[in-house]
Amino acid sequence: MAKHEMGVRPLHDRILVKRMAEEEKTAGGLFIPDTAKEKPQKGEIVAAGKGRITEDGKTLPLEVRIGDKVLFSKYAGTELKLDGQEFLMMREEDILGIFN
Repeated sequence: MAKHEMGVRPLHDRILVKRMAEEEKTAGGLFIPDTAKEKPQKGEIVAAGKGRITEDGKTLPLEVRIGDKVLFSKYAGTELKLDGQEFLMMREEDILGIFN
């Protein structure tokens, strides 16, 4: 897998995710104030490691790819700030699904 423009390459089965912007208003048309918003659980993969290493030393490739739009668990990963942007570093197992 490729590394992000900043020169960060996650190791093994870790991925670097940039959160996607959350909706500004509800389905009914009401605007949501910043204090009431939750952090989105959707994001785009911007960098990924080579894969999980098994006990016998083999590397299992990741199922996700750079550019995939994913859904992840609420408390997944570690928040990072790189070049003024916020990212999440997490393991592939924290990914719940990939958007089609």
